[in-house]
Amino acid sequence: MRINSSKLGVCGYALILLAALANNAEFVFAQGMQAALPVNATAKTYGGGWECDSGYRKVDDTCVAVTLVENSYLTGSSYGSGWACQYGHKEKNDACVAVLLPANAYASTDSADRWLCDRGYRRDGETCKTIQVPENGYLTEGSGGSGWTCTRGHRAFADTCVAIVVPENAYLTASTYDTGWACDRGYREVDGACNAVKIPTNGYLSSQPYGQGWECDRGYRRDQAACVAVDVPLNAHLDFGGHDWDCNKPYRKRKQACTSGD
Repeated sequence: MRINSSKLGVCGYALILLAALANNAEFVFAQGMQAALPVNATAKTYGGGWECDSGYRKVDDTCVAVTLVENSYLTGSSYGSGWACQYGHKEKNDACVAVLLPANAYASTDSADRWLCDRGYRRDGETCKTIQVPENGYLTEGSGGSGWTCTRGHRAFADTCVAIVVPENAYLTASTYDTGWACDRGYREVDGACNAVKIPTNGYLSSQPYGQGWECDRGYRRDQAACVAVDVPLNAHLDFGGHDWDCNKPYRKRKQACTSGD
């Protein structure tokens, strides 16, 4: 089989032309990317765009060198000033000044003023004052509140810790904001005392800490201080809760009966 040499020449020329165009397109694209990037910037790996190199920050569409002030360091961010103050210093008027620690304080980055009071002290203006812990109290963590709390069996009253008086049939709780005690199971608080829950016939102790302390068995409903049987009419059944009834399908409830039809 003979192949026309002229056709081969045309095909070869076409391939060379396509390769040249492709190389030129890549060159133009690369030139465009270089033109779009400001000096001292690098194209982002993901998402497009660019970011300033380390030691430079973004100003409009350019990257300008970060000017470090004394006692500062580069943050690595392209935004803002590009620097932050070293430990033990804070920013003031575009400079890093030493943190002046009051007595009984230490340098910290967890505060705008860059210092916190030692344990056992609390802030009062620009000073750290001793926390006065009352008898039967102890220091707490953190700088909020009074800085102390009462030991178990005591509760705060003004600036003191007073003993919690637990009535009969009660026990101490972990709460420091109410009475500090709760009634045993089977008892309910009435006027500061724990009275036994009176369970009616066909009733049982409730696990809920509120209410009268008892519930009716399934098939019974509450009627003041008693549990009375649920009167289930014809073509009805006890509902899910067990203290009322629903009509069987397709019957519908009308007053105290289940009827068919409209």
